[in-house]
Amino acid sequence: MDQLTVPEDRIETRPPQRARRSVRRRPRRRPFRYTLPGLAGALVLLCVSLTPSLLPRTGLTQGLISGITAAFGYGVGVLAAGAWRAVVDRDARPARRRSWLVLGGVALVSFVAATAYGRYWQARIRELMDAPADSALSVVVVPAVAAVVFVLLVALARAVRRVCGSIALLLDRWIGARAARAVGWAVVLVGSALLLSGIVVDQLVAAADRAFSVRDGRTDEGVVAPTGAERSGGPGSLVDWGSLGREGRTFVGTGPSAGDIAAFTGAPATQPVRAYAGLDSAPTTELRARLAVDDLVRAGGLDRAVLLVVTTTGSGWVDPGAVDPVEYLAGGDSAAVAIQYSYLPSFVSYLVDSDRAREAGRELFDAVYERWNRLPLDGRPRLVVTGESLGSFGGETAFSGEYDLRNRTGGAVFAGPPEFNTLYREFVSDRDEGSPEIEPEYRDGRTVRFTDDPGEEIAPVTEPWDGSRVLYLLHPSDPVVWWTPELVYARPTWLEEHRGEDVVDAVRWIPFVTFWQVTADLPFAGNVPDGHGHVYRSQYVDAWVHVLQPPGWDAERVAQLRDLLARGG
Repeated sequence: MDQLTVPEDRIETRPPQRARRSVRRRPRRRPFRYTLPGLAGALVLLCVSLTPSLLPRTGLTQGLISGITAAFGYGVGVLAAGAWRAVVDRDARPARRRSWLVLGGVALVSFVAATAYGRYWQARIRELMDAPADSALSVVVVPAVAAVVFVLLVALARAVRRVCGSIALLLDRWIGARAARAVGWAVVLVGSALLLSGIVVDQLVAAADRAFSVRDGRTDEGVVAPTGAERSGGPGSLVDWGSLGREGRTFVGTGPSAGDIAAFTGAPATQPVRAYAGLDSAPTTELRARLAVDDLVRAGGLDRAVLLVVTTTGSGWVDPGAVDPVEYLAGGDSAAVAIQYSYLPSFVSYLVDSDRAREAGRELFDAVYERWNRLPLDGRPRLVVTGESLGSFGGETAFSGEYDLRNRTGGAVFAGPPEFNTLYREFVSDRDEGSPEIEPEYRDGRTVRFTDDPGEEIAPVTEPWDGSRVLYLLHPSDPVVWWTPELVYARPTWLEEHRGEDVVDAVRWIPFVTFWQVTADLPFAGNVPDGHGHVYRSQYVDAWVHVLQPPGWDAERVAQLRDLLARGG
């Protein structure tokens, strides 16, 4: 029987079915197994993390910096290796035993050399600042802490990657593999965007604010409620003692008395006025400012010779070094007013609380200026302003520029201004040609001047400094002044110029590394000897002498006052 044949034009042809690609489940990795390129990158950045920055570091701090930096280096090494394999079209393959031995030998030699280099420069920094020597134990603490931080951060990064893979694997049932991977990474990107946009950060800040509010209810040892009417919280005050907060109670409950001032000056003195409103004193910043000013007026603050407006830092702290000298220089014929705007510690507020500082500085000065401006010209106190760190940022926000400061104040002292201060940044960016960023000169110093040592003559010494004087105190070693997110990727001007007197020459800008070094310096900026880092206490005396120009105060008398306040007098 003949086979049945079908004409070729009747044969139905179909394209071959393409196999559906699915997201492959990655093989389970050992938690402590690392790649050779990744560890090579970690080693490089671990060693450069031991280079010096602005402040001396403890072993714990250095270990933290090194661990974070090494984890970043590991990621860079892994990405670089992946990019190279993509270029040469090669699959990943395990490293040979010889390669591991070479890396181990290089790592040992490099880490020992970097540690010796780092400890040498740490000793030099401590010498410049007259800080105590570092403990020999840090040689062990640094690698131990760095290893723990490195392992945790790499494990966290791998966990995030596994979450993305799990999401993609789940979605692969309904959508294609590529779409599943895209959605998985989109979840990570959206989560990061939420963090950056402030939704999560704001909640964390609010939670921290509530936690630190418990601390605000305490009163420091030795601080008692005032017995005189010249202080908020005292007899007849409009502000309740319990509502002032911890720092507010310290501010009004301490400071030199009329007797202290008279004993030092040898002349009759009056009791200085101090007015303050805490977060619990009124529900809004505007109402707190008005309440503090009302209490200032009640206490007779507008009848004094000098009226000082203070923008606080963080939890409402006022550096006594900024206020006490004014009271001595004025013979007690002075008044100071401040308000609280946060419960958070200073260095935390510095990073996340700038908006509240801005509002507090503007509201307080405007409330004071409104009352002060109503007084007759010959009956007004000399109106001066001060602020330290975030307080300088808040204090600046009440003014539009140099002429506004000159016309609406009788002088100002701002210490440790953060890089994001609007006016400070404007003055420094527009500084006179040839003047460095750490010692800028602005328009021949006619109103605004800068110094790291007010005990010396302030440049430009050949130019007149008439009218209201505005003085910025800034140390080359103060991380609050120099920290900025741009340190991650951009070399700052102050590291292109000569270093300051308390900064070692070995400080260099290294992408990412310098950012973490200066960031880690921030919490410890106040734990260094006076006159370095973010500690300006003893320098306020000379600063206020320059600004107020009190008659009869020669260099010897100023030095005596500086010594008295340094001893806590």
